[in-house]
Amino acid sequence: METTSSSRVGVQPAEAPAPAAAPAAPAGQPQPAPAETAAASPQAAPAQPEPQQPEEAAAPVPAARRGLERYLRAEFPWYGLDGAYTGPRWLMQVGTGADGTVEHGSTGHGDEPSARGELATGEKERFAVVVTVASNPLRRSSDGTGVLEATSVSSAAWLAGSGLLAYSWPGQMDHTLRDDWLDQQTEAAWELADDLAGPDWSTLSLPVDGEPTTFHYRESEFGWVLAGSTKGGVHVGAYGRGMSAYGLGFSVIADLAAYA
Repeated sequence: METTSSSRVGVQPAEAPAPAAAPAAPAGQPQPAPAETAAASPQAAPAQPEPQQPEEAAAPVPAARRGLERYLRAEFPWYGLDGAYTGPRWLMQVGTGADGTVEHGSTGHGDEPSARGELATGEKERFAVVVTVASNPLRRSSDGTGVLEATSVSSAAWLAGSGLLAYSWPGQMDHTLRDDWLDQQTEAAWELADDLAGPDWSTLSLPVDGEPTTFHYRESEFGWVLAGSTKGGVHVGAYGRGMSAYGLGFSVIADLAAYA
């Protein structure tokens, strides 16, 4: 399968909140007539108009709520860790196609990772991120003039691999070199995702909605990555660090509010 960078599934940034409308300025007061001004005592201060109360500004929508609304626009089920996991859950980002249709997104579990986490600072971060990718046989290019490759298990593996790299930073590396390192490693992650039958991958059986499901799995110094397909019409990828992948299970998220 020939692959190009243009066929990759990209992540869209979260929407910024719209600025609140400024309150209307108080209405101007009429000026007194010349005769009334002349008759007024020079010691008497002119009466001050009573200031108008500004309209109460609309409360901004919390970021988690904005993110939840984006997830709810998807036409496919979202996956996360099943009920055996009882720790923190949180929303991340969704990715959209050229027409604005939601194509994929991620849900987090455990500690919210940072780029300068355990690898660079020694701080222990335990997290697992689940990536859900819609099964889509036809994807329009961003300019609307053609089509891209259909989404597949490789799409989920690519998103999971690049997601793990985004939260990895070798301790001996200066931040000025990280962009070059990240570009090189991301390209390598794409090549690995395009060769799931290669020697860098093994197989791992994990429950999905209670049924054993085969995943492609690999480990590196940065963490682990896995990818597979579900009977629910989506592809599932996952990546993590500090949490073993061998004891995980996945299921459809019944209530996204648990992540918001």
